[in-house]
Amino acid sequence: MKNQSLEPIERLINEFTKLPGVGYKTAQRYAYAVINMSIEQAQDFSKAVIDAKKKIRYCNICGNFSADEVCSICSERKSDIICVVSEPKDVLAMEKVRGYKGTYHILHGNISPLQSKGPDDINIKSLIKRVSTGQVKEVILATNPTVEGEATAVYIARLLKTLGIKTTRLAQGISAGSDIEYADEITLTQALENRKEI
Repeated sequence: MKNQSLEPIERLINEFTKLPGVGYKTAQRYAYAVINMSIEQAQDFSKAVIDAKKKIRYCNICGNFSADEVCSICSERKSDIICVVSEPKDVLAMEKVRGYKGTYHILHGNISPLQSKGPDDINIKSLIKRVSTGQVKEVILATNPTVEGEATAVYIARLLKTLGIKTTRLAQGISAGSDIEYADEITLTQALENRKEI
């Protein structure tokens, strides 16, 4: 028989297990951390979650998360170089490379036939529209070096070649099969500096 007094804890643990990469033990730790908070801290925590869900949207230009219609990167930087990444978290990783001063374009996924995800299911059309303005000098393809990431990069490179845009790919300082978000600053810097045209 279920212990009714522990049901709220179990529900909280269950909610934390829905987060990517969070197993039962980690969810349990998170749940107990929340329970040990003061009521004010718990309210602040839940308010931060609700506020983020209500206020965060996609930037109208690059597709990154933003509280405004245009994110700070797109509004403050020159847009003649665009770095294409798969997910918003990849922007955070790339921003560790202090030498990069261009803008980004977030695809929100990769082409993946196994997941029934084709080119129309990710943010490619708006990239082509951005590039078609004639202001872009180079597009850096920084998708992960996985099968899906490579397939996506090759597909986009073919589209951009027809527009005559210089298209480069991050050098393989990042090992195949790994994610950009886990790469250290030095590896990312080397990959960015040694990018090659494709």
